[in-house]
Amino acid sequence: MEEKTKILVVDDNPEIREIIQILLEGEGYAISQAENGAIALQLLSEESFDLIILDIMMPQLNGYQTCVRIRERSNAPILFLSARTKESDKTLGFSSGGDDYLAKPFSYAELVSRTKALLRRYQVYQGKDAPAEKKENVPDTILWEDMELRKTERTVLRGGKPLDLTDTEFELLLLLVSNRGQNFSAERLYETVWGEPYYYGANNTVMVHIRNLRRKIEKDPKNPVLVKTVWGRGYRCD
Repeated sequence: MEEKTKILVVDDNPEIREIIQILLEGEGYAISQAENGAIALQLLSEESFDLIILDIMMPQLNGYQTCVRIRERSNAPILFLSARTKESDKTLGFSSGGDDYLAKPFSYAELVSRTKALLRRYQVYQGKDAPAEKKENVPDTILWEDMELRKTERTVLRGGKPLDLTDTEFELLLLLVSNRGQNFSAERLYETVWGEPYYYGANNTVMVHIRNLRRKIEKDPKNPVLVKTVWGRGYRCD
């Protein structure tokens, strides 16, 4: 029997946890619950999950703090679920290691859509469901500047040491490096990497992930020379 995809729901509101569990179990996923960040970290030390749905406003460890701690042990995608909808809140969520952000109140259809999109990308990263066109067009190892991008391992090496990139950062870099010299708009990056139709506000999502990527690969992130901004056109690598 094929093992079910496992999702961890972290929220201090038991009703929301229960609603999400019923909804996603109906889609065939195995759901575990945690009422706060500390319990979530304990569960993550005992087993692995394919996706984490994480509230922000929680006692003791808030969602941002929990996300940072999760990233120390897991690369599983993290979907923030919060009533805090300011752009600064979203930016902080992405900066702490989150992959996507869904505002409360949310529609069930949108939650399922975001969940499936994040899981689909994660499965591709793990080599479980890689699209044929990517396998054909992208060599397994790419040498670029002073780095080595290893597609199968989903890692980037510099001086023989792996850089601490999230899956989203890796996929952005892989796309740009595999298409050197091409300009990619935020819309094109979002629809390719996130695998979803572009929506209002997605530009900020792309911008924050690009900024985080630059912090990890650029000598001077404020004056990037590797991942370039082409004003009015987007981003590119040469």
